[in-house]
Amino acid sequence: MILIGCEESQVVCRAFRDAGFEAYSCDLQPTRGNPDWHFQDDILNVIPTRTWELIILHPDCTAMAVSGNRWYGRGMPKHAERVSATRWTLELWNVAKAYGKRVALENPVSVIFSFLPNVFYIQPWQFGHGETKKTGMATHNLPPLQPSNIVDGREQRIWKMAPSPTRKRDRSATYPGIADAIVQQWGALL
Repeated sequence: MILIGCEESQVVCRAFRDAGFEAYSCDLQPTRGNPDWHFQDDILNVIPTRTWELIILHPDCTAMAVSGNRWYGRGMPKHAERVSATRWTLELWNVAKAYGKRVALENPVSVIFSFLPNVFYIQPWQFGHGETKKTGMATHNLPPLQPSNIVDGREQRIWKMAPSPTRKRDRSATYPGIADAIVQQWGALL
């Protein structure tokens, strides 16, 4: 079984399910996908319910992303939130490793990666989307993702996204080409 943590969009979960895997998403929010394959709960409650073949985590990046250093950096007004988010994410990582045979944690360029092993970075244009959004991944018992469809174009659509009630959610969704590469490359190991 596969668990995609902190994912309400079900982009990665759906890609695994479409490939025939038993995969579930988990988020505090209701899913935009199939609720039959979604745990609406705290991820730390769901992980210990079984041993997972693969756990992929997408923790909230708001306080940890280096793009927020002017608010969350050392000496800034929200630095305590960064410290708290980092501690929570490290706890999440350790719990996932205790119950998951293979684990990955995804975030944009983030302070969390100085605490985690096997970090590598990918871009959407390496997986069929002509956009930039440097994304880091830390892994446990998984190899780095290899580019699967390098395309032209280096649009900064995410960075230029206009304010809206769904901006945070929309900016955090996994690109389908990256989800497909995860399924093809890491699913082959299961």
